[in-house]
Amino acid sequence: MSGVGVFVAVVIGILAGWIADLVLARHHSLFTKLLIGVVGSFIGTFIAQRLDIRFEGFVGSLVVSSIGAVFFLAILGIFSGLFRRHA
Repeated sequence: MSGVGVFVAVVIGILAGWIADLVLARHHSLFTKLLIGVVGSFIGTFIAQRLDIRFEGFVGSLVVSSIGAVFFLAILGIFSGLFRRHA
């Protein structure tokens, strides 16, 4: 998320977490959505840079962050399911 301010980064984080919640039919609190979106932003940016995908502005940052957040929640769901079965 290069070139965005702190407020815009928070908004993108919340929106990305909300989108990930919708895609994976989860129900998290606003703060949790923010955390999911921020972690998703790091994951999405890392993947986009490795694949040499360029993104710019609010919409580009939101798309990359949302994809990262969905990926993050999916991985968490897989691991939490594994731990529940063996507990």
